[in-house]
Amino acid sequence: MEKVASIIDHTLLKPEATPEQIDKLCAEAAQYKFASVCVNPVYVARCAKNLAGTDVKVCTVIGFPLGANTKEVKAFEAQNAVANGAHEVDMVISNGLLRAGDIKAVYEEIKAVVDAVPNTLTKVIIETSLLTDEQKAIASLLTVAAGADFVKTSTGFSTGGATAEDVALMRAVVGPNTGVKASGGIRSLADAKAVMEAGADRLGCSAGVAIVQGQVSQENY
Repeated sequence: MEKVASIIDHTLLKPEATPEQIDKLCAEAAQYKFASVCVNPVYVARCAKNLAGTDVKVCTVIGFPLGANTKEVKAFEAQNAVANGAHEVDMVISNGLLRAGDIKAVYEEIKAVVDAVPNTLTKVIIETSLLTDEQKAIASLLTVAAGADFVKTSTGFSTGGATAEDVALMRAVVGPNTGVKASGGIRSLADAKAVMEAGADRLGCSAGVAIVQGQVSQENY
């Protein structure tokens, strides 16, 4: 169970999340020794303060949840988040541009974020539920080419979440040296094990406490 806990990004990205709920998230992450808390940028500084002196990282999201901002805005948002105490950033790609075949634009936006925060672990959310297998593979290749650290399945705010099949595809494409983060719909230890066996080495979920307690959560993310 400790192995599972150590790769969970304990997540609260709901727009109605309150400061008190964020404080609880941080306390749970420290108690269960999760890899990080993943929160919206407005709460990064609060989490950094709450988690000072622990091994739990602060993760935030960039261009979330639509990925429709310009590369310049995404780069600035990442820089601002790091300045406020973020250790990791999860950026959303422009899926419309990817679906249209504008591979150069998608590469450039990933590279812009990677270059903006060079000493920060960067994950690239490709929103698998909106893509064909070929597009998932292309997005995964772009993640590697741009120098990001992880490719990630989902925001949890679109039409679907992580599947073992998508994780396996992404792992096959990126190889052993780039991380794969599964997020969305991981509500139980069985769900977590399924995507881990498929190749995920980080899990994004709001059900982290339920998972490590062997329970099933009703949370959507």
